[in-house]
Amino acid sequence: MKTRNLERNPRVALSVQDPDNPYRYVQVKGRVTEMTEKGADAHIDALAKKYTGQDRYAHRQPGEVRVTVKVTPEKIQSMG
Repeated sequence: MKTRNLERNPRVALSVQDPDNPYRYVQVKGRVTEMTEKGADAHIDALAKKYTGQDRYAHRQPGEVRVTVKVTPEKIQSMG
């Protein structure tokens, strides 16, 4: 469903806030410029290794298809 929505409307926004300082954040607005399944499983496995120490992502569901989305930033706002 998410990939269909991004194909229909490629505008995205991302906001990340520092949990230790609510006045420190970054916001990125942009457009999806690429979506691919290639390398997406390896990427989630690498993140699982980094953050949980597990070699494979533990929450995979049967039949799920992972997608990597690349965004070209159009506006960046930050504080802190």
